[in-house]
Amino acid sequence: MSKVITARSEDYSQWYNDIVKRANLADHSAVRGCMVIKPYGFAIWENMRDQLDKMFKETGHVNASFPLFIPKSFLSKEAEHVEGFAKECAVVTHHRLMNAPDGSGVIVDPSAKLEEELIVRPTSETIIWNTYRDWIKSYRDLPLLINQWANVVRWEMRTRLFLRTAEFHWQEGHTAHSTSEEAVEETLKILDIYEKFAEEYMAMPVIKGVKSVNERFAGAVDTYTIEALMQDSKALQAGTSHFLGQNFAKAFDVKFLSENNKEEYVWATSWGVSTRLVGGLIMTHSDDQGLVVPPKLAALQAVIVPIPKPDAIINEAADKVIAALKDKGISVKYDTDAKKRPGFKFAEYEMHGVPVRIGIGKRDLEKNQVEIARRDTGEKTSVDLDGAAAYIEKLLVEIQDNLFNKAKKFRDDRISRADDFDTFKEILNGKGGFVSAHWDGTTETELKIKELTKATLRCIPLNNEKEAGKCILTGEPSKERVLFAKAY
Repeated sequence: MSKVITARSEDYSQWYNDIVKRANLADHSAVRGCMVIKPYGFAIWENMRDQLDKMFKETGHVNASFPLFIPKSFLSKEAEHVEGFAKECAVVTHHRLMNAPDGSGVIVDPSAKLEEELIVRPTSETIIWNTYRDWIKSYRDLPLLINQWANVVRWEMRTRLFLRTAEFHWQEGHTAHSTSEEAVEETLKILDIYEKFAEEYMAMPVIKGVKSVNERFAGAVDTYTIEALMQDSKALQAGTSHFLGQNFAKAFDVKFLSENNKEEYVWATSWGVSTRLVGGLIMTHSDDQGLVVPPKLAALQAVIVPIPKPDAIINEAADKVIAALKDKGISVKYDTDAKKRPGFKFAEYEMHGVPVRIGIGKRDLEKNQVEIARRDTGEKTSVDLDGAAAYIEKLLVEIQDNLFNKAKKFRDDRISRADDFDTFKEILNGKGGFVSAHWDGTTETELKIKELTKATLRCIPLNNEKEAGKCILTGEPSKERVLFAKAY
């Protein structure tokens, strides 16, 4: 089955598309720019969603649901916000269809024009803060820690499955606080959750940082980000957390009575990750044989394949392994399909990235053994039948750690320093990755660097040490290095 996947070295973009299709993760839909997430792909997203949801709730957040539609006038209330999203909005203008007079089909009923157009949400700050005005009256109502799992629409012209689609699934947190310090603390707490999830569950190393003014979320005071590096040495923004200051509170007149009996505007945050993470997972770990999924997020952690086909003796051994694995909370499937040969099944589960494959054959059972193959390295080991479940439990941890360490080494090897523009360009056009360089802090220079190299300023790392230097493009003074990279 690997023959149907284009090699990464040959065409990385096509390799990615091949894996998405051949591993049954997603497909294009009849709606331009939108995707159908297939059951196997959605199972991975569900595992991501469920883990993140647990982490949010452990820190006091609760879920709610807000409308899909936003009155057009709401977007006009926060100037930077509307400017940032205006070109990506889908607009509802009518509420009814009618049969065409000539019988050719249905048309929009011209008499059903809405009094005010509705925007299909690109993000929910405006509709949520309009609601918060009614919910928040006193300091006793704060903090308000709400998240929603939803789909949003951003009318992208150039789309790519999971990475950039007109409609996508995500979570968006929206919190309200009585002080600036508390809101900033919340923003950074969520960033830490995103980092923990990316590294401990996705096995994807990330760099935490703050965005430049030019890359900041529309309407935010500060945008914090986690940045990952894909196997083609391009960066991926994997999650963002925004300190909104009082911008939306002022736009929607959300005030509270403080403990000092003084009326003040609320302080806000918003934050989100999306199905883009599935794309990030694919590009961080997969290979030319197909998908590779970290065990903690795998839709299926282990599969048992009878060799050459199931019979009473093999079934008995399989049942024993299945029961032991389920007792340990490990998801497992026994593939008894007699129409497919073992070799075909091996390739199929390799394509789907199942972390562990267990082969059970009569010859192995004569020695009271089973054969265990790991997806990340392809290594095969014969293991005692009675100890198979305990071995697999440890192996899944080892695979998870190995995937992270491999990805981290790849990332670390591609963080380079440049002190002049020629070196900067040479790195970007060579091994790529993150380039640590001095920048004069102006948007003009940032945009010029992008124009000349196609590299964007990914972030100013939070763990930066202050270091005086000169901007690689203008020679103007700089107080610290920032990270540039070509990116998705």
